[in-house]
Amino acid sequence: MIAEPGVCYHPGDLPADVSPRALISVVFSFRNEAENLGPLVARLATMFATEPVEYELIFVNDASSDASLPLLVGLRRDNPRIKVLNMSRKFGVAECVRAGLAAAKGDAVIYMDTDLQDPPEVIPEMLAAWRGGADVVHTVRTRRHGESAMKMRLTAIAYRLIRAGSSIELPVDAGDFKLLSRAAVRHLLVLGESDPYLRGLVVWIGFKQVLVQYERKARHGGATHFPFLHRNPWKTAITGLTSFSFLPIYAVGVVAIAGVIVALLTIAAGVYMQMSGMSRSALVGIIGVMMFFWATTLVAIATVGIYVIRTYKDVRARPQYIVASSIGFDGDEP
Repeated sequence: MIAEPGVCYHPGDLPADVSPRALISVVFSFRNEAENLGPLVARLATMFATEPVEYELIFVNDASSDASLPLLVGLRRDNPRIKVLNMSRKFGVAECVRAGLAAAKGDAVIYMDTDLQDPPEVIPEMLAAWRGGADVVHTVRTRRHGESAMKMRLTAIAYRLIRAGSSIELPVDAGDFKLLSRAAVRHLLVLGESDPYLRGLVVWIGFKQVLVQYERKARHGGATHFPFLHRNPWKTAITGLTSFSFLPIYAVGVVAIAGVIVALLTIAAGVYMQMSGMSRSALVGIIGVMMFFWATTLVAIATVGIYVIRTYKDVRARPQYIVASSIGFDGDEP
């Protein structure tokens, strides 16, 4: 690993030097997942029983309204490695992940969903890549079971569109199931931007990054919290585009050039219609040109507005989350 200028590395930051009994933190951002928590913890315990590491499970409760919290408290009686952060209100997936990363003490930190679509059995392969020197391990979905063909197709298009317009090389089909070294976590937490696009930020920080492939399973239980028509998938796509890409602004420029071409063709058509004696030719041409430039002006205003909103949110510097209470950290019991 090559040290960057001005970056101080500590012995615990280097995967090659980790002890055989390293501590692995697993962070979960969840809301209303009571049906899945029991099977998830059981599969994680079985998986970690085969690994020469210690582990902690950090569940960040995004203001669940079901029985998720009392269920976790009950599971903690049998597995004291379970820890819980309760948010003061619903903040969102990325914010809860960052809260979990900030609380994690592991030499490496894994964050993933609780619905068991991302199988815990992939973790040993991720740990092997980390032990081999990787600071960031992305998991790439080769197949997605239990999701509609339209959703999968649009998701694939969104990944590739974000990558095409990005200033960094973003992996496609890589979601929120990743491993970060302690050094990667420390640098990621320094980035304080609001509406964080974590899938891009973990790439932006650099260091050695590798890919692990797997098949994403169907949801174990309950209904998805992010169906196709939910605002979150669309918000994520827009956040990805505006976090690492000026593509929307460039697209407006292309539309503007196309508008000039259309305008010239429209004017030419109006002249031809006038010379041919057709009625209302001038009016049709003028209306067409006015409507087109009115639409492109709105597109330009909307695009610039997206970037202004992102800047405004960062300038406000509000905290990204507020933890109301915790369980399992430094002896704090409910």
